[in-house]
Amino acid sequence: MSFKESIKKDFTTTTMVLMAVAIVINIAVGQLVSILKLPIFLDSIGTVLVGIMAGPWAGGLTGLLTNLIWGMISSPVAAAFAPVAMAIGIAAGLCARFGLFNVWWLAIVSGVIITVFNAVVAVPIKLYMFGGISGTGADFLTSYLLALGKNLFGSVVVTVFVSNLLDKVVTALLCWGIVIALPQRTAARLPGLNKAGLKK
Repeated sequence: MSFKESIKKDFTTTTMVLMAVAIVINIAVGQLVSILKLPIFLDSIGTVLVGIMAGPWAGGLTGLLTNLIWGMISSPVAAAFAPVAMAIGIAAGLCARFGLFNVWWLAIVSGVIITVFNAVVAVPIKLYMFGGISGTGADFLTSYLLALGKNLFGSVVVTVFVSNLLDKVVTALLCWGIVIALPQRTAARLPGLNKAGLKK
């Protein structure tokens, strides 16, 4: 099967419906966390779920569309981080393909890997588009490190990695729990689960 055929096979009608639901979950939970100014985001639960259930390309597209739509609705900052959301979905899908969501402790490893992907893309955006402060609860850590005399680059790197490490590990564990709880009939209809051997 060619690469193009493989991608086409991943985008089934079930995948499209799953992506739409995931986008709503991402925006609703992310908006709530933003209002509460919590030090984590939880705005990529839907993206990671799609990555696990339907593959890295569907996960990446879900993340990208989530942030672009969210940006148009209420938060332009979210649109700026659309490439980050896409990287999260791709990373989650790749982790699932390599069996890193098969058990809970491997889901934690996946959370760490997703954090690394996230940081590589997010740090340049946060630094050069927002001067290191983007209006999230995690900015408190950046401000604290700057107050201690740390430089801006180091403060942003530490903030992005630390805040996302907790967020992505929690997200990965939540998604692992959701996938494990899926009925067998539902799991069988999801292309990502079949390829990753994650059938319940």
